[in-house]
Amino acid sequence: MNHKLTALVIDDEKFAREELIDLLHESDCIQVIDEANNAIDGLKKIHQLKPDVIFLDIQMPLITGIELIGMLDPDNNMPHVVFVTAYDQYAIQAFEDNAFDYLLKPIDTARLQKTLQRLKRTQQEKVSYQAISPNQLEQVPCVGHNRIMLIPTDNVEFACSEVCGVQIQTAEHKMTTQLTLKILEEKTPLLRCHRQYLVHLKAIREIKLIDNGLAEITTISGHHIPVSRRYLKDLKERLGFF
Repeated sequence: MNHKLTALVIDDEKFAREELIDLLHESDCIQVIDEANNAIDGLKKIHQLKPDVIFLDIQMPLITGIELIGMLDPDNNMPHVVFVTAYDQYAIQAFEDNAFDYLLKPIDTARLQKTLQRLKRTQQEKVSYQAISPNQLEQVPCVGHNRIMLIPTDNVEFACSEVCGVQIQTAEHKMTTQLTLKILEEKTPLLRCHRQYLVHLKAIREIKLIDNGLAEITTISGHHIPVSRRYLKDLKERLGFF
């Protein structure tokens, strides 16, 4: 059975929104389940409908598309984000915010098809690791182009939840896994230090205490990780500081 990806289109320009929806309707791999003409309604529909992908305009009144993404919980069924805009100067910021893809208006049909094919491949690569994995994982499965890489948990410095998915950081590489932070927290030695971060205790080189009960971890390879007030006490206790 060919499962179609569900999509939500968010754009304040009616003509642009309808044009994109018409193009998406022509695809055999995606189903547009709703639309919104502003970020507030879009946010509500994301929570209600839980689409696989959102096609999101960047420049909108009151709340921009990039600001909307910042309001979503990246560890709670985060949809893929395809930014759609008439201004290419937003491309760098869009990808820094881990957009799945970026389309310029007016939308080129061939370019849109490439985006849809990438979305389709990503959907096909998803595997329910939770059902087949043991109680404790010694390796973290990460997905690449037509392959699955198994990363020993001892090689993982930290994991973080971003718009494009959960990222696994080793000393040298950053990769994507289909596992959630919750599963990694339960089945690996990684410890929660922030709502969006898990860290391996053996990878910590330094913890810098900041004002207001916050802190920042520096890993052995020089990466910086935030520590929230909520998790700092647990982290200190695990390291033997009471």
